[in-house]
Amino acid sequence: MSLKVLGRLVALALLFASTACGPMLVTSAPPTHVPINASTALAPTEPAATPVVLPSPTHTPEYPLAALVNGQSIYLSEYERELGQYEASLLSRGVDPSSPEGQESLVQARDWILNVMTEQVLTEQAATEAGIIVSDAEVDAYMQEMVAENGGEEAFRAKLAEWGETYEDAWREVRAQLIGMAMMQRVIEDVPTVAEQVHARHILVDTSQEAERILTQLQAGADFAVLARAYSQDTSTRESGGDLIFFPRGILVAPEVEEAAFALQPGQFSGVVTSALGYHIVQVVERDPARPVKPEDLRLLQDRAVQEWVEELWAQAVVQRFIETAP
Repeated sequence: MSLKVLGRLVALALLFASTACGPMLVTSAPPTHVPINASTALAPTEPAATPVVLPSPTHTPEYPLAALVNGQSIYLSEYERELGQYEASLLSRGVDPSSPEGQESLVQARDWILNVMTEQVLTEQAATEAGIIVSDAEVDAYMQEMVAENGGEEAFRAKLAEWGETYEDAWREVRAQLIGMAMMQRVIEDVPTVAEQVHARHILVDTSQEAERILTQLQAGADFAVLARAYSQDTSTRESGGDLIFFPRGILVAPEVEEAAFALQPGQFSGVVTSALGYHIVQVVERDPARPVKPEDLRLLQDRAVQEWVEELWAQAVVQRFIETAP
């Protein structure tokens, strides 16, 4: 999944990776290029929405706020602690926070950390509403696994100390991870494992004129696969005659191509289809009304379901921010 995620610090997320913890939900920037068939690569995702800035609520000087999330406080001291821990994690990775590289990382981290803290609150609020409870015993058991896999409690605490973390900090973050994983599991359980699918091909070219010329050849009886191998600009499918194999809805990077494919019957080909990638002609080879979804496609659909769920949390939230995090 996308960064898929729930950990509040890069350093702790790296530690979680050794124990197969779930991915974060706050996403990184989308890739600059992906093939038309997204089953061979993760689909691009959008970063978390910019929080709504509303007037500051009343709060005491002793407990200044970094943000309010649906009325729940994120204290400035908590945010500054997380930022300090991130700075410590830079040092542990050999990056001087005062260097140009370190300063750039810290600038980027300011907004990212508050977004992750906000998203954690949103996730916990959703879990409470859904009746999901993570017990102290579950957190303790997971912590013991982490301790064992990182050389024992002394070594584990020393590693946390390098990052400016305490055992109690890690305990709280593990609890947040487990809540997030439980919510993600609930979301992905609704993604069907059997779905209507089409087996399609496509030809991708750079101009509408070239696409029209190829369409004319197809209408005159030319072989689709031969033309795809000769003219298609999609290097991931060109050698196979433009073959996109079987796919369900929600898989292709270009939704216009997917829509055209599901509108066709076997043997039919589309007119010129325009997408952000260029100009396509699509042919359907087979259709299957109930086909098991391939594992890689299912994972992508699950990732998208989680991402859409997170985006919905942000869209429905009232987030008030009281600190400047932008560069």
